[in-house]
Amino acid sequence: MTMLLRSLVPALDTVDLDEAEHLAHRISHLKQVSAFKVGFGLALSHSLPAVAARLRKITDKPLIYDHQKGGTDIPDTAPLFAAAMERAGIAKAILFPFTGPETLAAWIAALQQKGVEPVVGGLMTHPGFTTEEGGFLDSGAPEKIYSLARSLGVTSFVVPLTRPELVRSLHARRFFPPGAEIYSPGLGAQGGKPADFTFLPRLHLIAGRSLLRAADPVEYMRSLEPWLEEAP
Repeated sequence: MTMLLRSLVPALDTVDLDEAEHLAHRISHLKQVSAFKVGFGLALSHSLPAVAARLRKITDKPLIYDHQKGGTDIPDTAPLFAAAMERAGIAKAILFPFTGPETLAAWIAALQQKGVEPVVGGLMTHPGFTTEEGGFLDSGAPEKIYSLARSLGVTSFVVPLTRPELVRSLHARRFFPPGAEIYSPGLGAQGGKPADFTFLPRLHLIAGRSLLRAADPVEYMRSLEPWLEEAP
């Protein structure tokens, strides 16, 4: 399947598999939808293979798994995670390797060996994340994560829609390779604005709570179409 220059990725962040299945059925036909993101709520409630099997009856679009936050354990557990992704038929898996470069390298390599594409994040959407903001992680950690991931062949990344200036700086300083696929949460309840990210041509907008709460999910997804047409 050819990746759209810009697209929408619905996040099925619920514990109700029937709800997720119904939503996927409603919107999977939309050409702007390039993939579906499955979170730990469904995976822990129903098992990831079972969730994937149900969704596969509705759509052949790629499934992205987000363990929220995967990739924070020791390097030795990476093969277990990668094997689970492969068994469930997951196309891409999101990692936030906050526990150091050894974990980052091991988890990326394990996924790559199983044919699962790693999608690496280093920044989160909420305030109070880095030490500069009163959080726990060093303010330079995201740059180190993105830089090392790029050096290991990663071409897909997660950046927060709520931090346009930080992301613009990372982009300008070439922390992401040319043609990188960028996935961005933070829409709706968190106040992220797609219009602030016109400098990223291959940006895929993750729609979560705002989509799940929409009275008409099809119309909600279509309301985002003008942003898709703004790609440089």
